[in-house]
Amino acid sequence: MRNNVSADDLAVLLAVVREGGFRAASLRLGIAASKVSTTVSRIETQLGTPVLRRTTRSQHLTEAGQLLVDRVGPLLSAVNAACHDVATLGGQIQGRLTLNVPGAVMPDILPPLLAAYRTQHPDVEVEITVESDLVDIVAAGCDAGIRYGSVLEQDMISIPVGPRRQQMAMAASPAYLDAYGVPQVPKDLTAHLAIRYRLDAGPLLPWTLQCEGQSVKVEPQDALILSVGALNTGLRYAQAGMGIIYTFRNWLEDEFESGKLVPVLPGWWSDVEGPYLYYPSRFAPKPLRAFIEICQATPADA
Repeated sequence: MRNNVSADDLAVLLAVVREGGFRAASLRLGIAASKVSTTVSRIETQLGTPVLRRTTRSQHLTEAGQLLVDRVGPLLSAVNAACHDVATLGGQIQGRLTLNVPGAVMPDILPPLLAAYRTQHPDVEVEITVESDLVDIVAAGCDAGIRYGSVLEQDMISIPVGPRRQQMAMAASPAYLDAYGVPQVPKDLTAHLAIRYRLDAGPLLPWTLQCEGQSVKVEPQDALILSVGALNTGLRYAQAGMGIIYTFRNWLEDEFESGKLVPVLPGWWSDVEGPYLYYPSRFAPKPLRAFIEICQATPADA
């Protein structure tokens, strides 16, 4: 058995894991799918152990494969970052920036940041993966992630992006309130229909209301449950009269102004902590460092 697996072969394995399959990896790498399969088989032969369990529909890392990816992934990222930095020393920043973000930042927080980034660094390709659960961004092949709250993975640096506080608000269409009545106190919501969101891991996003230091959780009647990845699509269903929606207040301002939606229990709207950009403490490539600078230079709303 020889264990001198080449860095190029390991990069192919990481692409299979990151892209979710041989065909997707071959498209990303620009090589034949058969060559990707041959490369993985060569790694397994050289190491003397399987690294992938293959079925007709999917591939999954074995325990040995997971150990290999966890150990090698950060090292190859560091090598690639170092080579890229040297190649572009003193020149225009080039390459790729990959972000793993929740759907909540897609409509309004991320666009102005990426627009500014694109203006300053037009040669960088940006790719965004939308997920809600906290993920290991290194194992996922991403440069950085964005999540709500300050509790993030260990060994990560985090900086605030977007507003430091965001208000959660409730709203419904005039037709819905005409038909079902206007809630006067939080307890009234238990008799109302609601448009809810479910996290990727399974639980529903809670309805937590606050007023003058008092916090109350309510459980309305679920009329429609959407994936949290479709967070900003719920407004359409609320406008159609399907129920009360609980979402970011800034997403509702246009609907309030047009009259398509009406505020519900505004005295009980709660505040939540804003999102954070998080990334490994070492080996930040130039495209990521440039994005960090954009985030730090962009004034955050209070």
